[in-house]
Amino acid sequence: MRRFLWDSISIQMLLVFLVVFLLVAHYMKHRKPKNFPPSPFAFPFVGHIHLMNFSNPYILVEKLIQKYGEVFSVQMGGTWFVFVNGLRMVKEVLVNQGENFLDRPDIPINSEVFSSIGLVSSNGHLWKQQRRFTLSTLRNFGLGKRGLEERIQEECQCLVDVLEDEQGNPFNPQLKISNAVSNIICSVIFGNRFDYHDKDFQKMLQLLNETVGLHGTIMAQLYNSFPSIMKFLPGSHQTIFKNWKLLKSFVREKIEKHKEDWKPTESRDFIDSYLQEIAKDNGGGSFQEENLVVCVLELLFAGTETSSTTIRWGLLYMAIYPEIQARVQAEIDAVIGQARQPALEDRNNMPYTNAVIHEVQRKGNIIPFNVPRQTVKDTVLDGFHIPKGTVMFTNLTSVMFDKNEWETPDAFNPEHFLKDGQFRKRESFMPFSVGKRACLGEALARSELFLFFTALLQKFTFQAPPDTTLSLQFKLGMTMAPQPYKICAVRR
Repeated sequence: MRRFLWDSISIQMLLVFLVVFLLVAHYMKHRKPKNFPPSPFAFPFVGHIHLMNFSNPYILVEKLIQKYGEVFSVQMGGTWFVFVNGLRMVKEVLVNQGENFLDRPDIPINSEVFSSIGLVSSNGHLWKQQRRFTLSTLRNFGLGKRGLEERIQEECQCLVDVLEDEQGNPFNPQLKISNAVSNIICSVIFGNRFDYHDKDFQKMLQLLNETVGLHGTIMAQLYNSFPSIMKFLPGSHQTIFKNWKLLKSFVREKIEKHKEDWKPTESRDFIDSYLQEIAKDNGGGSFQEENLVVCVLELLFAGTETSSTTIRWGLLYMAIYPEIQARVQAEIDAVIGQARQPALEDRNNMPYTNAVIHEVQRKGNIIPFNVPRQTVKDTVLDGFHIPKGTVMFTNLTSVMFDKNEWETPDAFNPEHFLKDGQFRKRESFMPFSVGKRACLGEALARSELFLFFTALLQKFTFQAPPDTTLSLQFKLGMTMAPQPYKICAVRR
C-alpha cells in the first residue's frame, strides 16, 4: 500500500509540495509583526529587491514616503528595515527615544570586516567604553585646542603648495585633498603626518577610496541581503574583504612599530594611549589589540573620507557657481587678507563663508540615510510596534531637503543659513547626525572644513577646465561622493 502511494506521487507533485512548504516556512519565519509600519507587496525570499534602484535608492524611498508617510518598512532577503523620515520622526528616534534605538545592527558586510567591535559597530558596555576613551584621548591630543588648529593650518599650507605645483592646469584633486585631511587624524593616531609622495600611504589612500566606492555596488548590497549564498560567489564584495585585510595589515604594522619603542610612561599618540589601557587590563578587559586595530581603522576612515569628500563637493560647487565663490573670496579678503592664514577665530566674522560651507554639507549630503540603528527593546514609534532587534534607517535626506523646512531645498543657496546678514543655525541641518551616537569627530571636522576651505579660496579660484561642463552627479558608496572630476586651481 505504501509503495502504491509513493509511486502515485509524481515528481511534479513533490516539487509543488516542497515549494509550498518552503514558502510557508519562509512566511512564518519572516512575516511582518503585528502593527508593524506599512510596506509594499514583498516577494518570498527576496522581499522588495525588485523595487530597488541600487545606484540611487532614494528614488524608491521618496515614492514610499509619498505613499505611506513618515514611517514605513522594506524587506531585503529575510530582513525587515524600518525607514524613518522627516524632522519630527528622526528626532523622535535619535533624541527623544534615543535610548531605545542606541544599538548598531549586524550588517553582514560590516560584521565580516569590523566584527562588531571598535567604535562604530560595537554596542552596550563595549561601545560606551571605547567611545569614552576615544573622546578623552582625542581631547588630550588637541581636539578643540590651539595645538590641533596649528596642525590643520600647517597642513593647509602643504595642500596650497601642492595645488600650486599644478600651475592652473586641470587635475583630479581627490588624492591630494584626502592626503591633507587624513594627515590631521594620522598625526593624532600615529603621531606623524605622511608626505604627499609617500608611496605606501598613497597606496593606502587609493585602497580606502576604492573600498568606500565598492560598498555601494550591487554585489555588496546583495551580500548584505543574502550572505550565505553571496560568500561563495565572485564579485566586488570579495574585493572589499581583500582591501580591508590590506588596510588592517597597514594598521597592524604601525601598531607593531609603536610597540618596539613604546614607553609606558609616555603617550605620543592614540595608539600609545590604547596600549597603556591594554597593559592596565593585562589584556583581559575590553581593551584588546584587535579592538585597537578596528578603532584605528574606523578613525582613519571617518577622519579621512567624510571631510575630504565634503571639501571636494565644496570645490565643485564653487567652480559651478563662480558668483558665490567670488563673494566668499571678497569676505576672505576683507576679514583675513592675503598676508596671514585663516584661523578659527575668523569664523564668527565670516557669516557668508560659514553659510556656504554649511550649504555644501547640506547639498553634498554625504551620509544620506545615516549610519543604521537597531532597537534595543520593543518600542512604540508613532503608533507602530517596532520589535527589539529591528534595523532602523533615519533618513537625513528627508530632513535636509524638506520643502517645509527649507526655502529652496533643491537649490544651492547659502541664504538658507543667513538672516539679516548674520549666520543662523538650522535645526534641520544634521549632517553629523544627532543624539548619543552622533559623530564623535564633529568638532574636528567643522574645524577642518572651515580652515581648508578658506585657505584654498584665499589663494586660488577654482574653475572648470576649458571646454568642460562640470557635473553634480554623485557616486554612492559608504558615502555619497561627487563623480571623479578634474578642476583648475588658478592662483589669485
